[in-house]
Amino acid sequence: MRVFLDTNVLVSAVGTRGLCADVLQTVLAEHELVVGEAVLAELRCVLQKKMRLSPDLAGEMDDFLRREGEIVSEAAVVGIMPRDPNDAPILAEAVAGRIDVLVTGDRDLLELAGRLPFLVVNPRGFWERLRADEAQE
Repeated sequence: MRVFLDTNVLVSAVGTRGLCADVLQTVLAEHELVVGEAVLAELRCVLQKKMRLSPDLAGEMDDFLRREGEIVSEAAVVGIMPRDPNDAPILAEAVAGRIDVLVTGDRDLLELAGRLPFLVVNPRGFWERLRADEAQE
């Protein structure tokens, strides 16, 4: 499964031990991680300004995601404009990345579920879906 993790999920995965860290680890081990340039730029900024990581540590996370994931730099045309214009590049990269699922905690993006060509779920919903799939196998 091709999985796009939004910035808020990646920040939580880096900043805390918990569900988002488990989601990231599982995606890396069992699925294809797709990451957009817009997410990487936003991630570096948040890690440095809000999480107070050094530029070197934020750069290491960027390097890690670039090594482990497929990076999408082009943007596709999306016929839906999100409520928050800052989400538009994320949606465009997700569409261009031909993903199966977008995992996000962003309510504006979650409200678009069912109107996009991929599944949009929060981290808990993604985790529960993975566990349900395992139970069926």
